[in-house]
Amino acid sequence: MKRVVSVSLGSSRRDYTGQFDLLGQRILVQRIGTDGSMARAVDLLKKLDGQVDVLTLGGVNLYLRVGKYKFPLRDGVKLAGHVKYTPLVDGSGIKEAVETNLVNFLQVRYGWPRAGQRVLISSVLDRFPLAAALQRVGCRLIIGDAMFALGLPIAFSSLSWFTGLARITVPVLARLPISWLYPLGDRQERIKPRFAGWYQKADIIAGDFHFIRRHMPENLAGKIIITSTVTAGDVAELRKRGAAWLVTTSPDLDGRSLGANVLEGICVALLNSFPGAITTADYQKLLDQLGWRPRVEKLSVGS
Repeated sequence: MKRVVSVSLGSSRRDYTGQFDLLGQRILVQRIGTDGSMARAVDLLKKLDGQVDVLTLGGVNLYLRVGKYKFPLRDGVKLAGHVKYTPLVDGSGIKEAVETNLVNFLQVRYGWPRAGQRVLISSVLDRFPLAAALQRVGCRLIIGDAMFALGLPIAFSSLSWFTGLARITVPVLARLPISWLYPLGDRQERIKPRFAGWYQKADIIAGDFHFIRRHMPENLAGKIIITSTVTAGDVAELRKRGAAWLVTTSPDLDGRSLGANVLEGICVALLNSFPGAITTADYQKLLDQLGWRPRVEKLSVGS
């Protein structure tokens, strides 16, 4: 049996263990949250290095992406530096594979996203392939990186203009502690509504679920949510607030949609290769073999 372990800076309340039989192989998947503790994450990574088949990072990326440019994220690189023997991924490889095709998948089957629809995307730096795909089909982007990461009531509508500005600012931001930019630990459990006007202007709300959840308003009536990691409790929360549809880039496994880092970790374990040798086409072929498609769930009657 192969073992994939996600060491996450997120809340331990979202921890998970599951086993899956995939293509003739049994995979044990574990998610261990450290409640924002870098020290505990380091200890876990050192302890598990060489003892499991794949390690993944949750709550932090190895880099932030601005178009074709990648800027190392200080805390992600610091954590990765403690892993010497086991393949380590952060989800970025699988995002390129699944998010590029997600928009076409939805258009063919559901007729959206459509040209002219407004999409609030919580962090382009974390979901650049998705943002680019949405723009290509004519969606009007509301780029929320300044709001969700920095708390500034500023939105951008031009991906090219945002990319130009980000190339200047991201090298500085990437050196900040990840806790300054992203909700970690018990902050992932608390909702503090902000920026309600931008939520309401959007037809679609897309991006990392912890960003979306952190500031979501009581009323999400009619909204389409495109995200990744959700639990059964998260789905109930969205339904209570009136969201119309939920789309996740990973399938429903044991009642939850796993994060991109875990999904990539499973793929690396099945391919039995180091991440640097795996191409986007390799990931796409494997996902097809597994029959894994995006999860699309109607949350509200009449939507």
